[in-house]
Amino acid sequence: MSNNDILKKLRVALSLTTDDIVHILSLVNFKATKSELGDMFRNDDHPNFKPCKDQILRNFLNGLVIYKRGPRPEPKQQ
Repeated sequence: MSNNDILKKLRVALSLTTDDIVHILSLVNFKATKSELGDMFRNDDHPNFKPCKDQILRNFLNGLVIYKRGPRPEPKQQ
């Protein structure tokens, strides 16, 4: 299973739009445009297909944690 397949399946399972994914990536200070993401969601035989690299998937998953749970609380000073 490729990174593109994982990203597609998470998008469908969580009912995310492309705007939601751009927002999730921005939560971890990663810039991606809607057109870049659209190229990743194409079929792999399409001329404009772009493979989803590990860095994009990793940042998406880290951003998804923040999106669903909220930011990590600051540790308490003692």
